[in-house]
Amino acid sequence: MAADLTYLAHDPDLLPLWRAVHGRLCAGTSPEMINAVRVAGLSPAGIAQLRTWLDTSTRRRRGASAVTLAGDTATVPVRELLGVLQLEPVQLTTLVEKAIGDPIVDRSVAALAAATLREQLWQYASENLPGLPLLLARIRATGVGEDDTAIRHSIAALAAALQRLPAQPPVPLPKLAHDVTGDPHYFDLDTLNGIRLVAALAERAGQPEPARPDRIRALLARYGVIADRLSATVLLFNVTADGDGPIDRRLRESPAPVALTLLDLVEHPPLLAPQTLTVVENPSVIEVAYTTGVRQPLACTSGQLRAIDHMLFQLAVQHRLTLRYAGDIDAAGRQIATAVAATYGAHLVGMDEETTAEAHLYPPALPAHATGGSGTEKEPAIPRPVYQEHDAVLKRIFGLR
Repeated sequence: MAADLTYLAHDPDLLPLWRAVHGRLCAGTSPEMINAVRVAGLSPAGIAQLRTWLDTSTRRRRGASAVTLAGDTATVPVRELLGVLQLEPVQLTTLVEKAIGDPIVDRSVAALAAATLREQLWQYASENLPGLPLLLARIRATGVGEDDTAIRHSIAALAAALQRLPAQPPVPLPKLAHDVTGDPHYFDLDTLNGIRLVAALAERAGQPEPARPDRIRALLARYGVIADRLSATVLLFNVTADGDGPIDRRLRESPAPVALTLLDLVEHPPLLAPQTLTVVENPSVIEVAYTTGVRQPLACTSGQLRAIDHMLFQLAVQHRLTLRYAGDIDAAGRQIATAVAATYGAHLVGMDEETTAEAHLYPPALPAHATGGSGTEKEPAIPRPVYQEHDAVLKRIFGLR
C-alpha cells in the first residue's frame, strides 16, 4: 500500500529532504531523473526513519546503509525510497509542494529565457555600436537586471550621438544630449552615460581614455562637442598681459579682478608677460588682495581642478611664468596642491608646518570644533584644518613675511 503523502509532507524530520528535492525539481530535473540527493541538516530522527525504510536485513548484516553521511550532509537514494514507499515519480512533485508550501517553478526555463534576452541585448549593442569592442566589454561588465530597458536606451542614445559626430558647426554637449534624448543632462560628464560617450570617442580615436577634465574636453572638441565653456571661471588680478587681444586688453584695463571663462582662454588666450603668478584656492583671497591694495599677480581656481584651471596652468607654463600655489591646509587642499606641484612645477606657499603651527597659535575666536560643553571633551584625533583666510596664511601668500 502506498504511503500517505500528507503524512510524509508534514513530518518535520523529513523537511530537509523534501527541500533538497524541491531544489532539484526547480532546477529543471524531472522526477524520473532524480536518483539521489544530498541533504544538509537532516536530524538524527530523520536519518533513522529513512534507514528504517531503506536498510534491508542484508544491508544491516553487512554494516552498510542506503543513507550515507559525510559531515552534516546525507546522501539519500530518492528513487529507491519511492519504490519502498510505493510511490510513482510523478507523485514526487505533489509531495514536495505540500511539504515546502511553494509550487515547483522550473528556473531552468527562466534562466534560458534570460540568457536568450541577454544575447539579444549584446547583439543589439554590437550592431548599434560597431567598432567599439572595449566599450561593449565595459557595458557587459555592468550586468543586466530584470529589465534591460535602461541599458537598451543608453546604447541607442550613444549610437545616435556618435552618428552625429564629428559635428560641424560644433555643438554644446547639452544640446547634443537634448537632440538625442530630450534630456540636456543625459551626457553630463559626471554620469555613466557621459563617461561612456567619452570612452567611445577615445576608442574611436585610438587613444587611451582621458582622465583629466581638460583632456576630456579636448577630446570632445576634436569631435565638435563643446563641454562647459561658459559656466566655470578663473579669477585673475594684477596679471600683466602683453598681447593685443580682447582678453589682454581686459586684463590691462580692469582695476578689479577679471573673471575669465574657458571660452576666453581657448578662443582668445592672453599673451602673459614674464612674472611670478600666485594661484590660490579660494576667491576670498582675491577679494582680500583687492580691498587691501595688494599688487602682486594672483589667480584663483576655486577648489578642485577643472578643465579651465588646467588650461590656465598650461598657459602659464607655456609663457614660462614662475608659478606659486597656495591652498587650504586640509586633506582636500593638500591633494590639490600635490597635483599642481607635480603636474606644473608650482612652488607651494603658505602650506608648510611653520605656517600651520603659527595658525594654531592664533585660532579663531570660536573654533569650529568647539562644543560649548564643560571643557572635558577630547580634542579631535585629526589635525585642525587651516584655511587660507587665516592671517598666518595670507601673510605668506602676499609675501609679507
